[in-house]
Amino acid sequence: MKKPIIGLTSTQDVMVGKRISRINQPYVDSIVAAGGVPLIIPVLENGDLSDSYIDSIDGLVLTGGDDMSSHYFNEEPVKQVKMIDHNRDRTEWGLFHSAYKKGLPIFGICRGHQVINIALGGNLFQDIYSQIPDVLGHTSDYNIEDGYHSIYIEENSIMMEVFKNKIITVNSVHHQAIRELGENLKVSAYSKDKIIEAIESTNEKFVLGVQFHPEGMAMKHGIFLDLFKYFVEICKNQG
Repeated sequence: MKKPIIGLTSTQDVMVGKRISRINQPYVDSIVAAGGVPLIIPVLENGDLSDSYIDSIDGLVLTGGDDMSSHYFNEEPVKQVKMIDHNRDRTEWGLFHSAYKKGLPIFGICRGHQVINIALGGNLFQDIYSQIPDVLGHTSDYNIEDGYHSIYIEENSIMMEVFKNKIITVNSVHHQAIRELGENLKVSAYSKDKIIEAIESTNEKFVLGVQFHPEGMAMKHGIFLDLFKYFVEICKNQG
């Protein structure tokens, strides 16, 4: 059977005075190990090519990265928000809506999890450390291959299907989080301090978002690769 082609969004940097689109290798490795064919989608000036990309792939992964502009949910940025890439925002906004309209499976990771929520009408805590009293730690980049804090998984969810456990330990590298859910979404995992750690669709579309980085743990802890295998299998069956 033909392997499904999985589109992976990229981030934009400037190196030696030149703009580049790049992606962290663990995303690519996880898709390959899960049985998919990764196709890296560059950061574009706008979303005009969204439909063309979506017509060429069997599933879309919205990867992690810097903050999305708060203007997408009608707020001015708080002072803790410093890194915004408007081209990436426009690229992923167009890709998400094109994929969602077509019914293509969508998997969002960290920033991608937040993009899904915003695109469906939700919003964010722009900085959990200043906006949520008594919030616990959610930003550890010392060792992304291992866990940092626990999350609690809801019954009757994709997360439970994959992990088969009510409590798991995940890595964590974020300072923003979902505040109000977008349309047709439900919470499928949360942390002890009630930060939303995973969301999924409540309708017939396959949409999954996780606040942590499963690609960072996938090669060392096989259960996190299973999350990619689950997604790739969905893409294969819908292709």
